[in-house]
Amino acid sequence: MAYPPSEQAVASARKDSLTSGPAAWFAEIRPLDWIKNVFVLAPLLFSGHLLTPGLVLNALVGFAIFCALSSASYIFNDLFDLEGDRHHPAKAARPLVSGLIPLYKARIATVVLALTGLAGSFVLNPRFGLVALVFVLLHIGYTLRMKDWVIVDILIISFGFVLRVLAGATVVNVMPSAWIILCTVLLSLFLGFSKRRQELVLLGAASGAHRKVLRHYSLPLLDQMISAVLAATIVSYALYTVTNGPYQVYSVFFVLYGMLRYLYLVHRHGQGERPAESFFTDLPLLLTVLGWGLFMFWDIYLS
Repeated sequence: MAYPPSEQAVASARKDSLTSGPAAWFAEIRPLDWIKNVFVLAPLLFSGHLLTPGLVLNALVGFAIFCALSSASYIFNDLFDLEGDRHHPAKAARPLVSGLIPLYKARIATVVLALTGLAGSFVLNPRFGLVALVFVLLHIGYTLRMKDWVIVDILIISFGFVLRVLAGATVVNVMPSAWIILCTVLLSLFLGFSKRRQELVLLGAASGAHRKVLRHYSLPLLDQMISAVLAATIVSYALYTVTNGPYQVYSVFFVLYGMLRYLYLVHRHGQGERPAESFFTDLPLLLTVLGWGLFMFWDIYLS
């Protein structure tokens, strides 16, 4: 059963598009989801170069480039998921799905964002450009085929986060540790499986019409996967911290609470489909992440 946007939602969106031309495009490029690209900045923080102006500028430019590439992938994915998104109560109201943005303009925007981002990435750093190119090709493969492969769909998303870390490492000229890569993989798997779980809960019997791969998942299976990667993430992060001086191990408390809080939001408040929304709307989770960041800054740069 399809869930078209309500008449009120469409009327409001059309009014916004008439009074403010960029409004529909702003919603379509999903700036809230750009928070995923903070993984590009992770090597800058952990390498001790956060106070080096030139490297900070490079990292911020890299972050902006990945925001452009991410938005290109969002529009590209929406173009191929138009029919499936009409079976989703929230996605059915997206500007492209609801018809506020013409298809041909969306195609042009995808190409412009992707080519601009790739060109900028190679100008910034050739190695950064290669990672960015793999990122784009990965998203094309995901949209065209791999999003329908059970478990592989989440692994591909996870690899996208790893590419963000690798890209960030190239612009600050460091080699990311195996621990950071491992924790990134596990954390992104946790978020990915939580997202699939919430999609099943929200859509119920109509989940397969929205996303084919959901026919292969079940709540018990996803709960087991989530529990496994949750435990692995916490243990891996704890082992990483004990190799970095006497104080960093205490940051485990932030990670423990943050991940358990997120699990609570998934199970008790029906969140998890859009991690960025959970981050910005749940004050305890937001304060936990900020507290972790401040503690890590103190430990790496001031202790």
